[in-house]
Amino acid sequence: MQAIIVDDEPLLRFHLDKMLGECWPELEVVDKAGDGDSALNSISQLKPDVVFLDIRMPGLNGIELAEKLNQLDTTPAIVFTTAFDEYAIQAFEHQAIDYLLKPIEEQRLLSCCQRVKRRLQRTDAPVDIDYQALSQALNPQTSSLRWIKAGKGEDVELVATTEVLAFVAEDKYTTVHTQRADYVIRTPLKELVKQLDPDQFWQIHRATLVQVAKIQRVKRSMLGKLSVELVDGKEFAVSRSANHLFKAM
Repeated sequence: MQAIIVDDEPLLRFHLDKMLGECWPELEVVDKAGDGDSALNSISQLKPDVVFLDIRMPGLNGIELAEKLNQLDTTPAIVFTTAFDEYAIQAFEHQAIDYLLKPIEEQRLLSCCQRVKRRLQRTDAPVDIDYQALSQALNPQTSSLRWIKAGKGEDVELVATTEVLAFVAEDKYTTVHTQRADYVIRTPLKELVKQLDPDQFWQIHRATLVQVAKIQRVKRSMLGKLSVELVDGKEFAVSRSANHLFKAM
């Protein structure tokens, strides 16, 4: 069996590749693509058995790519990957075998791999939908926070969440860490978690939220403790409860 991973985040592609190596050793990941257009070319040429497909991508998104894949002579099995996404219904309308919510847990991926194997063994089998995952994906969600009103000295500025490297909880406030400056807000971290896109921000510690796309590397100490280094060189510790996010590294 061969697979292609499609995700616009390099770290998440790496993470899923390593997890698949543990959950499904016989599966060969023949390519990894960072956007829908290059993925379409790769899938057309390599004709994999299964595609792990992110839904939210710049340019050709996962749903649009799935529509194009349905026009190929040989259509691969599709597993969509995203977090509480509004495209959930469309994902299953396009006959995805499964739907993985990020951050992907090992046990959940293992059950997904077993489902894909069963489906690929019988080409005439009906699509085996995980209704529990679908139900979770369809839970009403508020729009993700896009702008932060943050204080710097006596001024108040609007900071785009895409600029934020990390949110760090302090005693009575939260520090908004960006590459150009640090700001202060009074919103507690537990409230920010509810408002931010879980695809974009991971809580790696009780007091720390980091933007996944801004992680430069993940480090492991001699004692086995993990930390992340952001693109500006600043490091943050990963708590033991969040280790599963980086288990394959």
